Amino acid sequence: MFKLFFTLFLLIFFNIAAQSQSLPKPEREFRAVWIATVSNIDFPTKKTLSVEQQKAELRENLELARRLKLNAVVFQVRPQCDALYKSDIEPWSEFLTGEMGKAQSFDPLEFIVAEAHRRGILVHAWFNPYRALHPAAKTVSENHISKRRPDLVRKYGKHLWLDPTDKEGQDYSLSVVADVVKRYDVDGVHFDDYFYPYAEKDESGAKIEFPDDANWQKYKNSGGKLERDDWRRKNVSEFIEAVGREIRRIKPEILYGISPFGIWQPVPEKDIAGFNAYAELYADARKWLQDGTVDYLAPQLYWETARKGQSFPVLLDWWKSQNTKKRHIWTGIATYRIGLNANFTAAEIAGQIKLTGESPESRGAIHFSFKSLRNDLGGIQKVLGETVYAKDALIPQSVWIKTAKPRAPKVEIVRGEKFVRAAWTEKGARKAFWFVVYAKDKNGWSYSILPAAEKSIALSADRKIEKIVVTNVDRLGNESSF
Repeated sequence: MFKLFFTLFLLIFFNIAAQSQSLPKPEREFRAVWIATVSNIDFPTKKTLSVEQQKAELRENLELARRLKLNAVVFQVRPQCDALYKSDIEPWSEFLTGEMGKAQSFDPLEFIVAEAHRRGILVHAWFNPYRALHPAAKTVSENHISKRRPDLVRKYGKHLWLDPTDKEGQDYSLSVVADVVKRYDVDGVHFDDYFYPYAEKDESGAKIEFPDDANWQKYKNSGGKLERDDWRRKNVSEFIEAVGREIRRIKPEILYGISPFGIWQPVPEKDIAGFNAYAELYADARKWLQDGTVDYLAPQLYWETARKGQSFPVLLDWWKSQNTKKRHIWTGIATYRIGLNANFTAAEIAGQIKLTGESPESRGAIHFSFKSLRNDLGGIQKVLGETVYAKDALIPQSVWIKTAKPRAPKVEIVRGEKFVRAAWTEKGARKAFWFVVYAKDKNGWSYSILPAAEKSIALSADRKIEKIVVTNVDRLGNESSF
């Protein structure tokens, strides 16, 4: 009896193994775009839009993202200590309603999460951790941090800024991030390159020093030994690390990403020159990558291949060489610069994306910004569709995030005269974000990636379908067995 069961086990095992070897592997790539709300860059396109017009814009944006076969959007929810969602901590954004603090019944973050997920598109919530007021803002509400806690806010040039060295300010921003992670079904938390601000200049053209003197004196008086630049970097890194710990505590499976300026520090021997984010923004992005603080880093490599000192492939290779923990490097790319010069074309962008796909840890890119795709700069939509985004893609797995494996769904197949229909139901507690439908016909195997909202497919009977296999893929890109 044992011999019989063992033989059956081997037959089943080798049948599954043979089948898995014959199935095609879906493409793996993080395909995303930033949707900027500051100054109404991408959404809403005007401060005066009605709720229905806002909804229509978001739907149109997501439909375009789906047609382009993107699988994620990075949505700016906090441009200046305000909110593109219903918050008890910060006021409604002026960029949404035309007046800071003016409430509306429509919650854009709630809406975009639901609509994106229905289309199989992930949503990463993008926060500005320190910027308190942008020069484009014309109103300030009474419940804004600059009015409620002016002691936490510093005037710097034309901006208001939270002091990155102020523990209360750090805790305040952390509370905002944690609130969103708790209340919304977002798939990621995202910061861009604004830590300490880019330098402002006075009327004479001299650089203005950021006003953190009071905290610096407190630190020195308490016996602090660090140099001022190192002290600033330490404060920024401690905040970045605290956010990572807190979001992991609340939702262990959420992705945490940062998009720093593309040059950590100039590296002359590698022909890397230019702005020094380590020295000027006090952002030690290499440390966050090498410590495993982030799940992905999206360095803003906003230059063309031909640019001496900031060549895209040179910078990409440098960041990859620093990735000792093999986290994701999903590059920020400057789609908005198409047409800037003869070398910056849609084909250049496609070529940059192709380069990112040459290593498993760098298979991904984020376009800045959405209106560049919407406006079809340089014919970018057609170029992407015919080259690097010709097929749908799952996101790469984050193997360091330990999770239960999804279970394959139960599939029922009905063969008709014109169509072969497959329908499935999920099994187990781990919900799908996508389904992959593998079909074997007269030409061999092919696959389709569907959002979890779709639980059936109809394939033409003319294809002579021999077999259909469906797998469950979670929002982290983990795929079930067959």
